[in-house]
Amino acid sequence: MHGLISLNTFEKKDIGHYLSLSQEMGKNLFSKFNTHGGKIASTLFFEPSTRTNLSFQAAAQRLGMGTLDYSHATSSSKKGESLQDTLKIVANYSDIIIIRHPKEGTAKMASQICDIPVINAGDGANEHPTQALIDLYTIKKELNKLEGLNICLVGDLKYGRTIHSLLRPLALFNAEITLVSPPQLRLEAKMIDSLKSELGAQISYADSIDASHADVIYMTRMQKERFSSQQEAQALRALCQLTAQMLENAKKEMIILHPLPRLGEIPAEIDSSPHAKYFEQAKNGVPVRMAILHDCLTK
Repeated sequence: MHGLISLNTFEKKDIGHYLSLSQEMGKNLFSKFNTHGGKIASTLFFEPSTRTNLSFQAAAQRLGMGTLDYSHATSSSKKGESLQDTLKIVANYSDIIIIRHPKEGTAKMASQICDIPVINAGDGANEHPTQALIDLYTIKKELNKLEGLNICLVGDLKYGRTIHSLLRPLALFNAEITLVSPPQLRLEAKMIDSLKSELGAQISYADSIDASHADVIYMTRMQKERFSSQQEAQALRALCQLTAQMLENAKKEMIILHPLPRLGEIPAEIDSSPHAKYFEQAKNGVPVRMAILHDCLTK
């Protein structure tokens, strides 16, 4: 069944298809695409989520669908039911499954055992493909292009699944990519080498954020759930913080993105800056996820 597990096989035309459909969805949130009445989307979230879970539910309801919000805390998994059995049962009640799980590869496994479409809403530190499409949609909407931009990716690059899903699409569109992170949180070298070999990606590291050269500054949080201690995460967080002073020489059209939640890496004083687009980015989650649901249900 057609779902969305990864962007690794996507080409420019595939991304363009989703962005065009997302734009149409954004124009007609309340009426035109109310085309999936009677269908049910089930959200299975084994990790906490605000934006992804709620925006998928909102997207499904905008499409006329019903939603089932699975609760791990009150499910039969507490009695020892296997994830595989849970998935098979939920698939019997649904037309599409959206799953988030702390274990890498879970979404792919779910797609192999379910006979309905499965969407990956984050599998551990691996990927978050729907967030990457939201990011690309936001960049295109705000800057009116994707080709040849200078993108600065900041923070937890090792465990940041949003980064892992976003890198290849950025390389496809010939972005000049600058990475800023503590040494402990750098991307795996093999990931960078693979993108350079396959796509001729322009990727380099920098010690600090240079807003004067960037078209997009993409901030990420230190994910304390991926660290052995909260103290370690807090110590590293201080090394990747954006300040108002850093923006003084920024390009007028430069935008700041963040998949959220934030934990101090962007101070609240920056929220009023014309560069700040992270709340718009979150808002864009609804039309983009409407496009994803619609596409998965009609192919």
